[in-house]
Amino acid sequence: MEKTNNIIVADNQAITHAGILYILSDMGFASTISVRTKTELMLQLKQKPYSIVILDYTLFDFDSESDLQNIVQRYPKTYFILWSEDLSVNFIRTLMNNDNRISILLKDAKLSEIKQCIEYNLQGNRYLCQHAANILLAPISTPEKESVKLTKTEIEVLKDIALGMTTREIAEKRISSFHTINTHRKNIFRKIGVNNVHEATRYAMRTGLVDAAEYYI
Repeated sequence: MEKTNNIIVADNQAITHAGILYILSDMGFASTISVRTKTELMLQLKQKPYSIVILDYTLFDFDSESDLQNIVQRYPKTYFILWSEDLSVNFIRTLMNNDNRISILLKDAKLSEIKQCIEYNLQGNRYLCQHAANILLAPISTPEKESVKLTKTEIEVLKDIALGMTTREIAEKRISSFHTINTHRKNIFRKIGVNNVHEATRYAMRTGLVDAAEYYI
């Protein structure tokens, strides 16, 4: 990888966004770029192809895992650090097998791991945090569908997600805050073992929470 000081932060969780910006500033990166949407991210990558992207995949507007992989392949000079709270073992394993420019850094990582991950990427190497490594090394188990326990509110939010409503639209419908619905969304994704809206929708249809006829209206 050509030496770069271009760091793009794509994290829509305010507190961790601010935290990673502080860490980058402490490491000497004074001109970090922040983006809020996939469109903004692609525009920046077109202008600065030699970049490192710190991306919260679960809270960004990607439709599916393949959507992310298409962007990774489209920008072969860019390194991606997936900076998220929860990623499923299958998702991590797929990314590790498909491209060596993707690093995994879960948000409970230690400060030393965060800095080390960034340094690894600067040198053209990928990084896997200890938590993600432990997930991959854990014995493979297949939990029964019945063991997934969603609350009544989580079921209602999941149905709205599957029917194409945005987090803001769900918040307005339920007369709730964006933050509250976003928290429900993260808890739902964690419980059912998915990483994006596309996978959550498939789960809702597979388990009968949303009828296919209702989905395609």
